[in-house]
Order: sequence, then C-alpha cells, then structure tokens
Amino acid sequence: MHNDLLYQIALTLVPNIGNVHAKALIEIYGNAQSVFKAKRKELEAIDGIGAVRAKSIKNFNDFSSSEGEIKFIEKFKITPLFITDDIYPKRLLNCYDSPALLYYRGNADLNTSRIVSIVGTRNNSDYGKTVCEKFVEELRSENILIVSGLAFGIDTIAHKAALKNNLQTVAVLAHGLDRIYPQQNKNLAKQIINQGGLLTDFISNTNPDKQNFPKRNRIVAGLCDAVIVMESSKKGGSLITAELGNSYNKDVFAIPGRILDSKSEGCNYLIQNNKAALINAASDFLDMMNWKHNPKISAKKQRELFIELSPDEKIVVNILQQQAQTHIDELYFKSGLSSSAVATALLMLEMQNIIISQPGKIYKLA
Repeated sequence: MHNDLLYQIALTLVPNIGNVHAKALIEIYGNAQSVFKAKRKELEAIDGIGAVRAKSIKNFNDFSSSEGEIKFIEKFKITPLFITDDIYPKRLLNCYDSPALLYYRGNADLNTSRIVSIVGTRNNSDYGKTVCEKFVEELRSENILIVSGLAFGIDTIAHKAALKNNLQTVAVLAHGLDRIYPQQNKNLAKQIINQGGLLTDFISNTNPDKQNFPKRNRIVAGLCDAVIVMESSKKGGSLITAELGNSYNKDVFAIPGRILDSKSEGCNYLIQNNKAALINAASDFLDMMNWKHNPKISAKKQRELFIELSPDEKIVVNILQQQAQTHIDELYFKSGLSSSAVATALLMLEMQNIIISQPGKIYKLA
C-alpha cells in the first residue's frame, strides 16, 4: 500500500505532468510505479508525452515529499483516493481532467446515488441566504449529499443548512488538508468532517492561492449529478463552476433574481443563454431530476425483460434491477463495458420500451 501510494503521490508532483497526462499514463501502464520504471524512449513515444515530459518523469527524484505526505496522511487519518481505486468518485471518472489523486477526510460516500453541488456568490444578499436555506431544507427527506466549496457566502450557507437538516455535506478545498480557508470556517469544517467530509487534490502545505480555486471548482462540478447556482454576479466563480458542469454533461440549474440586482446577473445570464434551467424551489429541481420516490417494479415483470436481449443489454438490465434508478456513470462502472457499448445498449433498450431515460442522465426500468 505504502509503495503504491509513494509513486501515486510522486506522479502528481512531476513537473509538466498534469491530470490528463497522468491518467493517460495510468491507462497504459496500469499503476504509477510502472510509469516511473518505464524506459525514457518508451515514454517519449506516447502521444502527448514527448521528450520534455518523459525527461521530467525520468529525472524526478523528490520522493521525500511523497514520504512526508504519507506520514501526514497516516497522522490525520486521511483517505487517499487514486483514480484506479474502487472508492474513487465514479462521477469524476468521466471528466477529462479529473484529478489522478484526491485526499479525503470524512465519512460520506462519494459514490452515493444523489449528489448536488450548490454554489454562489461570496457576498450574498438576504434573498440569496433565505432561498438557499429554504432550498436545502426542502431536500432533507431526499437523502441527497450537498457539495460546495466552504467559501464565504452561499457555500457556507449551503453547508450549514445541510448540517442543520441532517444531510451529509462535502466541502471541496483549494488547498491542503493541513489548513482551512477561510479560517473563520474552521469550526464549520470540523462539523463537516463528522457529517460528510473535506476533499481536495492538493497536498499538505499548499496555500489557498488564487489559481487553485478554478481547479477546485472542477471537482465541485464533476463530483455531482447537478450544479445549482443560487446567487451570482456575472463574473463570479460560480459561473466557472456552471460552465464546467455543462462541459461535463451535468445538469445545471439557477435560481432567478431581480433583473437590476448585480448579485443575480450571473443566474439570469445562465438562464437566458440556456446554460441553466430555471428553478424556483426544491420541488422544481426534484421534478426535473425525477428524484421523487418511485414504486418498485415487480420481480415478474423484471424477469420478462430478459427475453431476446443481447449480452450487453442483459448486463445493463441486471444493474437496473438492483435499484429504482441508476445514473449513467454507475452503469459505466458496474457494467465493465465501454462507454459506446453502454450507450448502444441503452438506446436499444429504450427503443424497445424496456427502460426510461430521465433528466440527470438517470435510467430506470419501464
């Protein structure tokens, strides 16, 4: 375990090797240690790696930083999540720039069936606070995991509302787990660890520098089923998260505001440009995601679905029988099939009226 983790951390520290390159290398070599042991000419021949990145890998010798990080991980009972691990967030796997390695401290299941990211301005109005608190309160019976970024404003309000309504909440950080930013949210972070978790792809001793926040936002957008923008200016970081959510094929929603209110410009812009669906309440959101309780399908009807199905279609149906509704990311993961094979099977099953496609890339048996 330690040997694997040593090389996994090291891979994220190699100059010129970002998450996209790291994922490509792992796909070829299977594990981080094999990447470092590969021959230089072999690395140079890999598309996107070339001579410069191959040299960076072969010349890397800062394994002491990896060893120090492992000691930090053990001391504070942090869970490292490498991209090949079973417990790595599956929704992130379909994001082209998902982190190769995450650091997690908490107890929430990052692969739970329903995850919503709530984002918004740091300088919220009373309107934004009221709407956010009411929205989260209306989700309390739906067992939804709330994700946000622990920033001032809407992020803090969403986390606190989730805790108050006994919902789990995960804060994605723009720095290492050895610090909390803003410091005023230190006590809030402690509560979140006990009723959710703290998540980051930055090693310890990483400061909350300005350039880290857009990187943080991609995890907020990729970790969930849907992104909800509560209140935002037109240049707010929340719009970056919304744009990322659209690029990751997530469902994006926005709460409308007054047309002359600068704090609502971002939400209104997203709605006007069809980059977010308009919702006025949690009930609208649950309806559009089709997340309200559905009656279970009888076992007899389920058995009948196996008639004259292809092997791939049978695999998909078997998965859908296990729960009322299933996200497409979970189908990719559980089926072991390629994304194109899953897409083909879903299309054929839908054409035969065996399954139903729902908003949020959710599928269920008809």
